[in-house]
Amino acid sequence: MDTRLTAEQEEIRRTLRELLGDRCGPAAVRAAVDSPAGYDPRLWSALAAGLGLPGLALPEAYGGVGCSVTELALACEETGRTLAPTPLLATSVLTAPLILGLGTDAQRAGLLPRLADGSLTAALAVAGPALATALGLTGANDGYRAGGGRAGGVQARRAGGGWRLYGEAAQVLDGHSAGLLLVAAHTGGFARSRTLLFLVPAGTTGRARTRQTALDATRPQGRVQLRDVPAELLGSEETDVLPALAATGDTAAAVLAAEAVGAAGRVLELTVEYAGQRRQFGRPIGSFQAVKHRLADVYVAVEAARSTAYHAAWAAARGPGAGGLALAQCLEALRHAAAEAVQLHGGIGFTWEHDAHLYFKRAAGDELLFGPPHRLRARAAEREGLFTGGEGAGLFLGGAAPGAGTEVAG
Repeated sequence: MDTRLTAEQEEIRRTLRELLGDRCGPAAVRAAVDSPAGYDPRLWSALAAGLGLPGLALPEAYGGVGCSVTELALACEETGRTLAPTPLLATSVLTAPLILGLGTDAQRAGLLPRLADGSLTAALAVAGPALATALGLTGANDGYRAGGGRAGGVQARRAGGGWRLYGEAAQVLDGHSAGLLLVAAHTGGFARSRTLLFLVPAGTTGRARTRQTALDATRPQGRVQLRDVPAELLGSEETDVLPALAATGDTAAAVLAAEAVGAAGRVLELTVEYAGQRRQFGRPIGSFQAVKHRLADVYVAVEAARSTAYHAAWAAARGPGAGGLALAQCLEALRHAAAEAVQLHGGIGFTWEHDAHLYFKRAAGDELLFGPPHRLRARAAEREGLFTGGEGAGLFLGGAAPGAGTEVAG
């Protein structure tokens, strides 16, 4: 792995940092999250038309830039620094890869260019608080069901030559404002129970959406209600959706890890700046050894998380990687940095209106949506078979997996 950034990657980072620094300060973030959409459409247009950010990791054949997940993760590190409220995560990280991987030629040609240029936003609607489960982040998703029976969720049935959806999905990222919904629905009844994905465009009859109050207002969420709504099946009925969701989850985890480490780095910068300005007993509080030690601990955690996030982004561009593990470490680093920011800002840091709480809420909100870290790690251990004699078990048995000639002393 070459840890040096290319000239193109450096330019992506520099351009985004300049744009977001000018147009996405704390006051602008608070104004955007209070708007009906939950983000600033003008900023989204600038990111889309000026920088091509929504299509950064989409192929050029569909109007994208043709970069890899690595570049998308680096870009999201910059959006994470400012906690920029945009539809980027829901549209480009969660929804577009599924359409690219599972959609028919006509669906790709009709939807991906509009997603790439930012004229169409999209959201992945998963029933209930089960996004991390559906994406395979906190457990194997082979048993995931989008709904059915008394469990509720979203159910799909055939009607004439098409499909109809009925049910509800809550906590859908950008679900209240997205122009296109990609809905996970249960079909097949009890005997042939399975999950399929369906496209529901804006304006479809029977669809109702409301914005929900979220702990992290910079990640707006909506409740989607479907009442006998006509929908288009993504791909074919033989499509195996769950492996695609798990692959998307690993990529999303790598991107989210970079976003979290960007936020952690920025809140550390703000805390160091404050510690150098706030005076107590005739000297800056940053000159006290106890404060220095706490800031040094945060710095070490953030830089370790940054290395992990970069490795995950590099690995995700080459196949299934270590996204879940990286996300666990980066979420913990963000939580640590944000908690110390609140503490070291003193009495003012404990007010909800202070900017430190924007980062604290991002850390807590991401753990609720995609974590928590201990479950992300448990899933990674389960996948590698660390405690069940799988390929990774050799890490605890002197470098060789069971059955490979290694004996464990009693």
